[in-house]
Amino acid sequence: MIGVTATTQSASNPSGVAMPSGDLPGWKQVFSDNFSTSVPLGGFSGCTDGQTIMSSTCTGLPSSVASQLWAYPDGWSDTSGNGQYTPSQVLSIHNNMLDYYLHTSGSTHMVAAVVPKIPDGVSGNGLQYGAYAIRFKSDLIAGYKTAFLLWPDSGIWPADGEIDFPEGNLNGTIGAYMHQMNATSGSQQNAYSTNTTYSSWHTAVIEWTPTTCRFILDGQIIGTSVSLIPNTPMHWVLQAETALSGGAPASSVSGHIYIAWITAYAQDAGL
Repeated sequence: MIGVTATTQSASNPSGVAMPSGDLPGWKQVFSDNFSTSVPLGGFSGCTDGQTIMSSTCTGLPSSVASQLWAYPDGWSDTSGNGQYTPSQVLSIHNNMLDYYLHTSGSTHMVAAVVPKIPDGVSGNGLQYGAYAIRFKSDLIAGYKTAFLLWPDSGIWPADGEIDFPEGNLNGTIGAYMHQMNATSGSQQNAYSTNTTYSSWHTAVIEWTPTTCRFILDGQIIGTSVSLIPNTPMHWVLQAETALSGGAPASSVSGHIYIAWITAYAQDAGL
């Protein structure tokens, strides 16, 4: 669906693959961000959780960025309970990249979760079906992971499912997971593995339709689910957190995740 045509790396295109522009057959592009507005460390501050994704905001951001992105507020605990979302100390935008600086300060293992504010979602929240593409790489950081995911607006889990890609420990390999609709346990999922590490630039694509959930890494399909597909609206969360096993990260460990661009599409049968 979404190509990974190589171009020349430059200051405005650090990953060597330009962000897709325009609609595709069956898909209408509804969101894109190539991080052209710089934000210093500390800019993702004043983040508050509104009644909807679109009304949630980070008051420290320039208005052009705040209209596109929100982040989980400082002080929220991450999934493992070993880390703390601290966007004011983790996130910045520079050199046309969104930068997550994962590190420990005092006894706090600092992580972040960014939420793209995609227009035309259901009741100001997520889309019901869509395609999502991200260009990313990371240092190989022990004790931390990505779980870039689609999370049900309802918050009802595991019954309303979950879609995760790319997910994996940053010093490991990239995987994909579709948690099944009407599940009663988080283990009811389709899992797809790769031998690909985070250390170089990659493009990951989720295609989510009523009949198919497909995962594409660098132009190659790594897994397709065709049953028990989640069917309620979901919002996109670019979540970096502490690993779920192995205990808390060592305090001396730190590193960066870089995202060059993100884009999202809604289904459109007329295209």
